[in-house]
Amino acid sequence: MTLRLLIADDHKLLRDTLSSFLSQQDDIEIVAVGDVDQARAAIEREAPFDLVLLDYGMPGMEALDGLRRILALDPAPPVALISGMAPREVVEQALSLGVRGFLHKTMPATSLLNAIRFMVLGERFVPVDFIVGPELSSDHAARRPDVAASDPGLSPREFDVLQALCVGKTNKQIARDLGLSEPTVKLHVKTLYRRLEASNRTQAAMIARTRNLC
Repeated sequence: MTLRLLIADDHKLLRDTLSSFLSQQDDIEIVAVGDVDQARAAIEREAPFDLVLLDYGMPGMEALDGLRRILALDPAPPVALISGMAPREVVEQALSLGVRGFLHKTMPATSLLNAIRFMVLGERFVPVDFIVGPELSSDHAARRPDVAASDPGLSPREFDVLQALCVGKTNKQIARDLGLSEPTVKLHVKTLYRRLEASNRTQAAMIARTRNLC
């Protein structure tokens, strides 16, 4: 299966570098443009795309107005934002609008590729050091109001994986129970290690119990 990605970034060097790297993957096809209007035209002309990568700071974005214009297309494409640090309110607003996540411009190439594949699968990706202030999804807080203060910003799916880690399940068991692929589970587990500042499954489970997360 070939993944079709649209990259919209006004910085030509970054756009060309990212396009060149991703195009080296046998299963990825790239369309690259320089602003929001070109992105809209490409989507209308060449859709569907498996993921649209939008530079948060490029001309035409005007905070999140450019994102709204892209998401207003019918059908709306899956979108991720490319940027550096972002204020917590911007991240929360973008997530509420339906973006799949954020890609940090300084991410290592392999991590960026893994994050893209992760989001193409329908999952959300937000680097833990990306947000100025704690991230907390409202639906997750509603499920566990008693641990909101100690919650490291887990998505509902990450929370489910963490519960499975706490009872000692393997990646294969977690994948079967949650209806996920093993590579997706591995990505979730890796994200949990980073968010919890843990180095292995046992340590992640111990930290989670200490924080009353499981």
